[in-house]
Amino acid sequence: MFKIFKKVFSKTGDAIKEVSGDKHKVISKDLFEEILLEADVAYDLVERILEGLPEKINRIQAFNSLILLFHYDAPKIDETQRPFVEMIIGVNGAGKTTTIAKLANRYKKEGESVILAAADTFRAAAIEQLSRWAQRLDIPIVATKQGHDPSAVVYDAVSSAKAKGIDHVIIDTAGRLHTQHNLAEELKKMVRVADKALGGTPHRKLLILDGTQGSSAINQAQSFHEMIGIDGIIVTKLDGTAKGGALLSIADTLKLPVYYIGTGESAEDLIPFKANDYVNAILDEIFIKD
Repeated sequence: MFKIFKKVFSKTGDAIKEVSGDKHKVISKDLFEEILLEADVAYDLVERILEGLPEKINRIQAFNSLILLFHYDAPKIDETQRPFVEMIIGVNGAGKTTTIAKLANRYKKEGESVILAAADTFRAAAIEQLSRWAQRLDIPIVATKQGHDPSAVVYDAVSSAKAKGIDHVIIDTAGRLHTQHNLAEELKKMVRVADKALGGTPHRKLLILDGTQGSSAINQAQSFHEMIGIDGIIVTKLDGTAKGGALLSIADTLKLPVYYIGTGESAEDLIPFKANDYVNAILDEIFIKD
């Protein structure tokens, strides 16, 4: 798993190496600051990280300062509930539909059944794309035409899963409507309707963030969190960016678990996020291994 992390964060690693130069046993505070900023860690957070560190920093001190950012009380969700209903949220272009396919593929490979809900009825392309993935993965899908009520799709998918004993329901949602208010109201209605179909659902609302946006994705995340409350995050496209340090800012600001990271375009390219591996992937570009 760690080798995959190293590969995913290779562009971030290259950016760090440009600043860091040769690997070190200890580094100065100034150099650590420069490295973190180059990796797109928010400036205010960099200042807070440096506050508790000495003028000369070794690997253990650097590791402890970064891993602490992932130590917070995250929402506890019972993932054994069946059907387990997940609502996938995010702006268009973040990789939402592809991530849904990757999640579905992951569950199917674990021997569990899945049904998809194409509830982004705002765009015909979204319905078509998710339907193609469903066909490719041989997974049932509830879909309708562009412009139809997305909440009806949600209700039908959850009800079908409940009636047929399906393990997972994954709901796609619109990333954009004419105004943010319209989007917020539609998402809230979908949550209400899911709960009507099966009390307590959706069990988990996951936000898809585009890793290439770096720290600017935080504002987007906060906006969605205010709309309906986000339970966790999946970060996509990290293999194509030097802004991998933004994950530190995202974790620190939102205090939400990062469940998975996207590592490519195929259905298999989704891996669980491990904070230790992530921090070590960064530090391996800076420090000599003992």
